[in-house]
Amino acid sequence: MKIIYVKRESNVKEVYRTSLGHLNSKVTYIKKYFLGMPFKTIHKYTHTYFTKKNNRAEKMLFV
Repeated sequence: MKIIYVKRESNVKEVYRTSLGHLNSKVTYIKKYFLGMPFKTIHKYTHTYFTKKNNRAEKMLFV
């Protein structure tokens, strides 16, 4: 067993934004462990799957 190691964990959490409402987002934590117990969060990032829906007429090119 290692004394100090780094581990990445991903969870799906429901996040509320005032402009968008309730969203399901993937939250990833990168933590540093010492003897199997987490003692420091190195990085946390959230990926939301909200994109603008494209209209097919907007993508057409007129010459």
